[in-house]
Amino acid sequence: MSTITGKTHLVGLLGQPVNHSLSPVMHNAAYQEMGLDWCYLAIPCEKSKLTQIAKTLRLINCKGLNITIPHKQEILKACNKFTEIANKIQAVNTLIPENHNQWIGANTDVEGFLMPLKNQDLRNKRVIVIGSGGSARAVVMGLITLKLKQITIIGRSENSLKIFINDMKNICSKNNTSIEGVNNQKLDVTPYIQEASLIINTTPIGMNKKNNVEENIPLGYAIWNNISNKTILYDLIYTPRPTSWLEIGNKKNCLTIDGLDMLVHQGALSIKLWSGFDNVPVETMKSSAKKHLMV
Repeated sequence: MSTITGKTHLVGLLGQPVNHSLSPVMHNAAYQEMGLDWCYLAIPCEKSKLTQIAKTLRLINCKGLNITIPHKQEILKACNKFTEIANKIQAVNTLIPENHNQWIGANTDVEGFLMPLKNQDLRNKRVIVIGSGGSARAVVMGLITLKLKQITIIGRSENSLKIFINDMKNICSKNNTSIEGVNNQKLDVTPYIQEASLIINTTPIGMNKKNNVEENIPLGYAIWNNISNKTILYDLIYTPRPTSWLEIGNKKNCLTIDGLDMLVHQGALSIKLWSGFDNVPVETMKSSAKKHLMV
């Protein structure tokens, strides 16, 4: 990173936790190559202070913010306008400076999520999404462009699932894709897993490896005996690499995808929105992130 001076502008990430994030590494590498006198910081932020902190950062002319778990819906309160996609899914991962010290809420997760799937034909297939938070909303918005037969959202909270399905049902039906919510605390989800061509984990389970193996794997260990080697496992988590869940997939010879490509591409799209420059060095961002993971 270039020397920080009195002219250096602040950009950053709000979330909890953020100490694991690769965003500062890859963003600062991109800014240096692009000649932008910006500095990207990961800023831990509790939910109760999120709106206040976001508005304060705008007052000091912060050039842009990314938003991560668990704040992608809560941050809606800090926005004065929304891009079309962010408004449709009611989830924001990028804040763009607006006049009068205001923020525009955007979502670059949708396009970032789709990048690793661009060579996969999933037409008329069944897909599972684990989790019903802000990241899951972006995932579903991306999935409906793939002409799927059905999307099943698996979660533990009946209320959260109901809200999620109600919010996304119209969007899915317009694209001829059915969507349903399944509470894994009440129903056996084994049949869904057996039929799924693609399964995406949008939860933070597995991000911080715990001594109890069960706590590192979405839905527990035993249920993944039901997947075939034709199932694609896509974990939005990128550290550790691979996650315990993707290790299971590798042992069963599944195609496995982690969240690094999504992280890089959604980050590059954020930089485009903040800077107005189209030529963001994506490969530099990815290589710097990979190098940091090896340390």
